[in-house]
Amino acid sequence: MMPARRRTRGEVRPLSQHYGDLVRVALMEARPAGLQAKQLVAATRLSPSQVARGVRHLRDVGAAEHLTPIIWRRRDGYLFSDEPDDWIEYEKKQFRLVLGRLTRLITGTLDPHLARHPEDEWAQLAAAQLTGVRATLAQLVK
Repeated sequence: MMPARRRTRGEVRPLSQHYGDLVRVALMEARPAGLQAKQLVAATRLSPSQVARGVRHLRDVGAAEHLTPIIWRRRDGYLFSDEPDDWIEYEKKQFRLVLGRLTRLITGTLDPHLARHPEDEWAQLAAAQLTGVRATLAQLVK
């Protein structure tokens, strides 16, 4: 684990780090339960967009600092879970979202592009690469 860096006098922390600290404390206090976004807003006295920035900051630095992952579930909201099954469930849902967006990009934009210009090298390359990514994501969501 990396030692904590001391701030020098006058040094300003990025706002996302400050928001992340407030969100982390609120979620730790609620543990093992989670908090919905509105509850996080109330608990932290941040705006909804500031809470979202705080959550993103926690996700960005959590892995680097070996923290428990922050997940989201409809019934519980945002929470820290120590259960690998919870992490896997959340990860699969995120992969499913990415797969849906990628599939719509391929069928709604790339396929029509290739239908009109089948010789387009860039479209052929994109289709070949994205087909592999799509297959990988489909396996991950199973």
